[in-house]
Amino acid sequence: MLYPLAETTECDFKRELETKKPKSWLKSVSAFANGIGGKLIFGVDDSGEIVGIIDAQKSAEAISDLIKTRITPTPQFVLTLEKEREKSVLILTIEAGRATPYYYKADGIREAYVRIGNESIIAPDYILNELILKGKNQSFDALTSDVKKEEYSFTLLEATYYERTLLKMEPKDYFSFCLADKKGYLTNAGRLFADQYIVYNSRVFCTRWNGLEKGSVFDDALDDKEFEGNLIYLLRSASDFIKNNSKVRFYKDVEYRVDKPDYAERAVTEALVNALIHRDYIVSGSEVHIDMYDDRLEISSPGGMFDGKAVQEHTIADIGSMRRNPVIADLFHRMKFMERRGSGLKKIISETEKLPGYNESLKPIFYSDGSSFRVILKNVNYGTTKVSDKVSDKVSDKVSDKVSDKLNEKEKCFFNVLMTLAKQYDFVTTKVVAEAAGMPEATTRRYLAKFSKMDIIVSDGKNRSKKYYLKNTSTTETNP
Repeated sequence: MLYPLAETTECDFKRELETKKPKSWLKSVSAFANGIGGKLIFGVDDSGEIVGIIDAQKSAEAISDLIKTRITPTPQFVLTLEKEREKSVLILTIEAGRATPYYYKADGIREAYVRIGNESIIAPDYILNELILKGKNQSFDALTSDVKKEEYSFTLLEATYYERTLLKMEPKDYFSFCLADKKGYLTNAGRLFADQYIVYNSRVFCTRWNGLEKGSVFDDALDDKEFEGNLIYLLRSASDFIKNNSKVRFYKDVEYRVDKPDYAERAVTEALVNALIHRDYIVSGSEVHIDMYDDRLEISSPGGMFDGKAVQEHTIADIGSMRRNPVIADLFHRMKFMERRGSGLKKIISETEKLPGYNESLKPIFYSDGSSFRVILKNVNYGTTKVSDKVSDKVSDKVSDKVSDKLNEKEKCFFNVLMTLAKQYDFVTTKVVAEAAGMPEATTRRYLAKFSKMDIIVSDGKNRSKKYYLKNTSTTETNP
């Protein structure tokens, strides 16, 4: 038999069986049963060297007795004997338990353990609470609160439900969707969808950092927002923050324009939905974090994978549907914010792969540990900006400061399109601007004439062959 090279999340080595101090290994039994299961291998030292165990039969009986008397409830386990080079090795296999939490008990003390890396530690309160709910086949979002539905409003939920399903949300649906019980008391899911902010942990912190690393919010953040309250509001606000701090570049093909957004919109939505529906709301003082850098977008949420195994140890295509908050997930699915259950991470990858300029180095990254889950989306346009683009950025910033107070809303929208085109081309034509702005050519010519009079652009040529240039690009400082 081949043994692991080192102790892991799912494997622990014991040189010998400790019967006088059984806690040294029974805490791992508790941790494995509370997690994804695992193996204790007796007769192997910490380096993986086989040393053997004396009197394997007696040791096996002692292991079985100690588990039954010191671990409650008793987990399912299997003991097997292996022979390696004439040395006996006992393998104790602990199954992932359903009746969590599994406690180690001795001297009037009960302690539940969990596995973090290659160590078994006492379960923090928030993990213990989740284990208790899991053992009762309950979830946090389905628990009934002491808050009456009639005391709060649900305008955003009902409007969004109608907008996305074309169905009116009836009073009976609150019970059917497990947002309230028959007596009118809200579940925790119901509280999270109320218009009012009544679940303190229902928050999203967003920051656009200047550069590639975090710094001081006061000195190094280009944009910083905090949102709290209704989950639909959080989803929309977080989406808007990311859009406002992203760019959509484009290039002109022979017959049409190709957009090149920094991130795939659907991938961003799936990542945000994943963060909101699968996060652990039990963790006190926690929130979802969105950190945007020049080269990437990171979305972090409290709580690791619900099955206890790190996401990086999974094959993404094989991850099943295990939901920490099934009520919230079901309602998001009904409103079509997410596709079929269990497909979110695969969707993030497939949508990112569709982006122009994508290559394997830009593949999304997923990482989790016992307390958090993180999605990293790479900016597909990072590193492709030309010096001329940076010059155009400086020119457009100066021009924007010059004219922003003199334009109405429609003219500002047109101006933004014009500045975006100026970053892509040396010059533009009426037809190109009209297509980008989605306006008739006659209206476009009128706007271009106004900006010419305002000394923002200059033209060359006549009629349909006329070319427009952003003024003074040649005299603008060109250092990137």
